[in-house]
Amino acid sequence: MSAKILLVEDEENLAMGLEYNLKEEGYKVDWAKDGKEAIKFFAENNYDLILLDIMLPYLNGFEVAGFIRKENPQMPILMLTARTGVDDKVKGLEIGADDYITKPFHLKELLLRIKGMLKRKSWYSSVVKHEPIYKFGGNEINFENFKCRKGKTEFQLTSYEAMIMKYLILNKNKIVTRKELLENVWNTAPDVETRTIDNFMVRLRKYFENDPADPKFILSVRSAGYMFQDQI
Repeated sequence: MSAKILLVEDEENLAMGLEYNLKEEGYKVDWAKDGKEAIKFFAENNYDLILLDIMLPYLNGFEVAGFIRKENPQMPILMLTARTGVDDKVKGLEIGADDYITKPFHLKELLLRIKGMLKRKSWYSSVVKHEPIYKFGGNEINFENFKCRKGKTEFQLTSYEAMIMKYLILNKNKIVTRKELLENVWNTAPDVETRTIDNFMVRLRKYFENDPADPKFILSVRSAGYMFQDQI
């Protein structure tokens, strides 16, 4: 079945062009022209991906993303932004967007991003069904809603953090290369570097390791990559 996309964009010329090209690619598309309409569409329909502008009437993209993420932690959200500031991009990712693309952008790049995000969603949904909750070393991860617990401390992962942990756990006690993670988690997004993966690993160790400087679960394998083990 064709994937269904909610396009949220108030710039009419851009939105009409995107709607046309997405339908040409075989996607089903609903177009919301402001934040309130986006919430209404989302509440009344099932979507596979949200293509979301930041600057919107009534409710901005950050507010819409926050609402969607609370209702559906796994929903892929790709934010469209005319802003180039790092703070805006970071804010979007922290709220729960999975990726962002800066206007003006090439249509081919946007379509590749969408294809990659839908592929990740399909993979993640299938693997989560078999083991939605995973426990190790006093830690617990709920891969359905991204909620975690370390001892009595509760916190929530982003979608990328959850996907990295799931991939490492599926390959427990095996070396996972950075290239493998780029291909299977990011689908080799053009702006992702191996350094980005290393930064994610630093964050994951802060979440789950008793001593992040001396990890016992998320191990670095020199000149090779990373390996997950759940027993010390």
